[in-house]
Amino acid sequence: MKNTLLAVCSAMLFIVSCNSNKEIAENNEPEGIFPYPIHQDTLENGLNVVTVPYESPGLASFYLVVRAGSRDEVEEGKTGFAHFFEHMMFRGTDKYSKEEYSEALKAIGAAANANTWWDRTLYHMTGNADMLDKMFELEADRFMNLKYSKEDFKVEAGAVKGEYTKNYSSPYSKLYEKTYNTAFTEHTYSHTTIGFWEDVVDMPNQYDYSLEFFDRFYRPEYTTLMVVGDVNKEEVMALAKKYFGVWKRGSFKQEIPQEPEQQETRHAHIKEANFPPVLGINYKGPAFSVENNDMAVLDVIGNMAFAEKSDIYKKLVIEDQKVRSLSAGGLNMVDPGLWSVNAVLVDKGDMSYVKSEIDALLEKLKTEPVDSVLLMETKSNIKYSYAMSLDNPSSIANSLSGYIWLTGDPAAVNKAYQQYEDVTAEDIMRVAKKYFVDKHLTIGTITGDEQLQVAEMLNINL
Repeated sequence: MKNTLLAVCSAMLFIVSCNSNKEIAENNEPEGIFPYPIHQDTLENGLNVVTVPYESPGLASFYLVVRAGSRDEVEEGKTGFAHFFEHMMFRGTDKYSKEEYSEALKAIGAAANANTWWDRTLYHMTGNADMLDKMFELEADRFMNLKYSKEDFKVEAGAVKGEYTKNYSSPYSKLYEKTYNTAFTEHTYSHTTIGFWEDVVDMPNQYDYSLEFFDRFYRPEYTTLMVVGDVNKEEVMALAKKYFGVWKRGSFKQEIPQEPEQQETRHAHIKEANFPPVLGINYKGPAFSVENNDMAVLDVIGNMAFAEKSDIYKKLVIEDQKVRSLSAGGLNMVDPGLWSVNAVLVDKGDMSYVKSEIDALLEKLKTEPVDSVLLMETKSNIKYSYAMSLDNPSSIANSLSGYIWLTGDPAAVNKAYQQYEDVTAEDIMRVAKKYFVDKHLTIGTITGDEQLQVAEMLNINL
């Protein structure tokens, strides 16, 4: 199943002290799941600099994590700009045009790209470690000196509109968008990263606002620079000071509206004929935290209770053959998001039955301790899978970037994975009771029927 209601990856604004050039964190002797040293420093302007030496002769990954995403788009009519700059940052500067930037990357054997999420925008480059100086020069230039005309802006805004049209032609994507828009009424998680359609359409008229958005968030105090690979911290810090030391910090602080407690079951429906029926069970979940293990417990539940080896998977998918695919999980996000169970059905007539089976399992988790051996195996698999993924500079940098935008500290990875180790059967019952609550539920569906018909079938009061 294409799990459109889940995706991995969410960024707490972590503003470091502006009056210090000292090293703020050091992890020379790895403690926990992450096996390599993490060196973390801050420049006087607030830029966080992370170095992870890793034995990859001649290869280095250069990441810039901007702790601003669609979560920060609070003004009405102004959604989609975090994602827009993922595009715009490749338009060039006075020193390096768009074409010259591409040629410079080729010359140093590097490849660059970017992606955006609710809580951050991420720029990454991997290439020849001997050309690290050039990587710094190229990235510092565009982060400080990005320049684009109104014409360039309109061209890229048109490209964003085309991307929206392409992506949201999928019923899965439509349901994904509508589910979050239904589940959140005040918080900016109500709009997905690409923004509301009407705002995307109007984007070509928002040139002046785009300059304001860039001025707000593309500042050193919102950014972490990370280099992983055949490097050392002295070299990275020297280059960071040389190229990013003159970057001026800003003063903007965004206020994010809080989401009120949901008080009733909600329903997001997409009418789509001749498409496999879809059922999404979406509960309000917790924000990511290394002090509170609720998200870790929910991760364990998703991996254990709905895995291919689970009883419900065997029953619904293999034995009954009423479900094509079944999965569960949640997103690590700065603010509380959604934890979901997603099922693609064979026949829409079985939707009520499938929901009742899922409901029964979630209720069982509230009162009956899970099997201790299964719990141990699940926790071990989560940690083992992560450890096995750390096999090249880019995957290492990408994994740490998540903890940077969630907490500001890449070393938080060790606390996060210790939480999995500490999950108990009692934790699972406690968390199931806390989060699997009907009034905090948003049900998402796709069928060829009208919403009212599906709501009646599932006993949802609209």
